[in-house]
Amino acid sequence: MKHSLYILLILSLFSCNKNEKISPFNSIELNLNWEFSKMGDKEWYPATVPGVIHLDLLNNNLINDPYWENNEEKQRWIEEENWVYKTHFQLDDHFLRNDKIELQFDGLDTYADIYVNGEMVLQATNMFRKWNIDVKNFVKEGDNELKIIFLSPILHNKQRVENYPFLLPSGNESKDVDTKVSSFTRKAAYHFGWDWGPRFVTSGIWRKVALNSWNKARLLNVYTTTLHLNSDYAEMLTKIEIEVLKAGVYQFIIDGKKHLENLNKGENEIEYLFEIDDPQLWWCNGAGDAHLYDQKIELAYEDRQIDSKEIRYGIRTIELVNEKDSIGTSFYFKLNGKAIFIQGANYIPQDLFLPRVQEKQYKKLIKDVRDANMNMLRVWGGGIYENDLFYDLCDENGILVWQDFMFAGSLYPDNAKFIENVKQEVIDNIKRLRQHPSIALWCGNNEIEVAWKNWGWQQQYNYSPEDSTRLWSSYTALFHDLIPELITKYDGQRSYTPTTPLSNWGSAPNFNHSSMHYWGVWHGREAFENFESNVGRFMVEYGFQSFPEMGSLKKVMSDSSLYLASSAMNKRQKSYIGNDLILNHINQYFKAPKSFDEFVTLSQNTQAKGLQMAIKAHKSNQPHCMGTLFWQLNDCWPGPSWSIIDYYGKHKTAYEVVKKEFSTQP
Repeated sequence: MKHSLYILLILSLFSCNKNEKISPFNSIELNLNWEFSKMGDKEWYPATVPGVIHLDLLNNNLINDPYWENNEEKQRWIEEENWVYKTHFQLDDHFLRNDKIELQFDGLDTYADIYVNGEMVLQATNMFRKWNIDVKNFVKEGDNELKIIFLSPILHNKQRVENYPFLLPSGNESKDVDTKVSSFTRKAAYHFGWDWGPRFVTSGIWRKVALNSWNKARLLNVYTTTLHLNSDYAEMLTKIEIEVLKAGVYQFIIDGKKHLENLNKGENEIEYLFEIDDPQLWWCNGAGDAHLYDQKIELAYEDRQIDSKEIRYGIRTIELVNEKDSIGTSFYFKLNGKAIFIQGANYIPQDLFLPRVQEKQYKKLIKDVRDANMNMLRVWGGGIYENDLFYDLCDENGILVWQDFMFAGSLYPDNAKFIENVKQEVIDNIKRLRQHPSIALWCGNNEIEVAWKNWGWQQQYNYSPEDSTRLWSSYTALFHDLIPELITKYDGQRSYTPTTPLSNWGSAPNFNHSSMHYWGVWHGREAFENFESNVGRFMVEYGFQSFPEMGSLKKVMSDSSLYLASSAMNKRQKSYIGNDLILNHINQYFKAPKSFDEFVTLSQNTQAKGLQMAIKAHKSNQPHCMGTLFWQLNDCWPGPSWSIIDYYGKHKTAYEVVKKEFSTQP
């Protein structure tokens, strides 16, 4: 239900019943005293929450470092086991007297049966969703037990895969796996393997757990957006979502101003329109200051505060211009009405084991991005919707974010239960992230449409014409209908593109149209000089591999494995053409390496040369080309990849080259 706020003029409108319970929103974290066990075993071990099973096994010396040499293969057994986690917590009568008591999971990875005092209260099915469960009837005074059974994604989905009428493409899921379940699992796709990272299918409580209690009402979500902007003032809109347990008149204090609102029981949404004179705008890195405003929302009942939220917002407009023009089809961004040349990189998760990425690592990485004169990162669709900290840092440093939804290189089942799960995932993450001025674009998926039209999936998977019609209808229903409808409803000020790329690199005329992933250099085995003659309207992906420095490799390799043909080094290379292609390009531009150490150094020099040639070509071809995002910024483990910053945060040679090229005008 929507309402319009009005300024409070007469405080006596409140009716006052001093006998009613009015207590503030209360939250206690349940991150301590956890234990875990393999299902069927009697032995329990200390667990860390947030965490994942591989880290708990490692911390209890039950496995060796997963990243060491070939341990990826040796530890494959972990993904086929069910794991049990439990903890105990104490509650007093004061906490229990509240009208609502809710268990909140910010992230469960992935299939989790949750029990409170022996009673099942939820079956979670999605790593990307936030789960809230009313447990007032399940908790008690004194000792309480919370237990979670994590089911193996492999075993849980095996029958679903085998019974589905089609074999579905599953991204880069490891080729040696018999039953590929990633398409059926709402979980980070890169956990199942990719061409720059290993396969570690994790389970666990990967984000915060809390127990919340309150009376009357609580604030669910607050976000503020720019409706209109000119040189004199900005028209702003704040939307506030409230969950109300008891209908009545509630008081809001917004930026120090008091308002009254009559709210109904259930979920309510109210809107607050306001203006800011002489606004200080939010600009991306290199275009101006990334100014942020602070806003505090307080919710009160009978003059007593019961909840509050503090947010930061930026005053800015952002628009994707993707339309026919004299060249073909444009693809560029206008920030505050000004066309901006985009320069940046593609970002992947910083670890396979997400909870061990520390705040200082996020801060260092975004500082590196800013220092390298980048103004955009693309959050790639095979990873995760990142932690709030990531987007906070992008807000503060003027780094625009191209945000993929988490779909990559796969087709997905079209049953109603799966689609409803995806719908809630999309809503959760739009609402969580829409507050950030850094979010520039929502993108439906990575490379699915280009794969369907150009990669031969129909022949590879023996789809009949009827099969193809159903699969394409399912695809368009999700990415052309459902997701854009949800964006319009929950974040109508931002642009959306259903997929990336919109144009395929295989044909010369395509370089005049929209977004491009150019992989002629690498997958097409072309020379670096082809970067100069193949420039699209907006280059979303391109790049070349290199190895991390020897010091990084020595952290995960014994000295006896530090040569290119060793078993451990060979299996660390996840690209089907990786090492030979690197060596071929080294030999083209440099003298042949005489040692593995020299090969590593020259691989970085070669990568740097390729990126330099590409970026120069993209920047010098403005306005034909209005964006360059190379693949990729960072790594999730120590190994050869397209990154310019390795897993340990060390800069490769290409980092300084990219920094220099992004600092210059064409």
